Amino acid sequence: MTTTSETLPAKTGHDGMAPILRWGLIVLIQLGLISIPLVDRLQVQMSGTVVPLELVPVDPRDLLRGDYVIINLSITQVSTEIPGSKTVGSGDVVYVGLVSEGMEPATPVVVSKLREDAGPLAIQGTVQSAASNQIRIDYDIDAFFLPEGEGLIIEELDLDRILLEVSIAPDGRSLPMTLLVDGKAFNSDSNF
Repeated sequence: MTTTSETLPAKTGHDGMAPILRWGLIVLIQLGLISIPLVDRLQVQMSGTVVPLELVPVDPRDLLRGDYVIINLSITQVSTEIPGSKTVGSGDVVYVGLVSEGMEPATPVVVSKLREDAGPLAIQGTVQSAASNQIRIDYDIDAFFLPEGEGLIIEELDLDRILLEVSIAPDGRSLPMTLLVDGKAFNSDSNF
């Protein structure tokens, strides 16, 4: 009895799937997982409203990514005099409604647990602590990366000369965009 290639089964892996298809599927899954944060960042960048925020930078270094400025936004400490701030507690996800006038830093005007109650421009954060006179909110904006050697320049500047432009998406997600010195772009972190 002679066998022809038509009667022999095609060589497949253990589960009946050709090895090249299996490896291709693995690669596609990995690329999909890698692209999730990039797509999220691009969505905030493209759909967000850019507002300037005051900050207090400190300059450390990351051996793999170069210099960066630690971001301490002035809006992380919100007075309990602002409407809605007395109704939130530690661990709550909140939306801080902001008012921005031109190149002046945005200021908080309302705090809410619901996005729709925070006004047209609101940034999402998590309450870290709540005291009788202020609440501390983390907006998950904690670093701004710079080319190597430029972090020292920022460290030596007066803090009142520096602002951070942040893109805020309609749903409250935020992304640091541009570091401003004297109202002019010093560097952009939006290129990924």
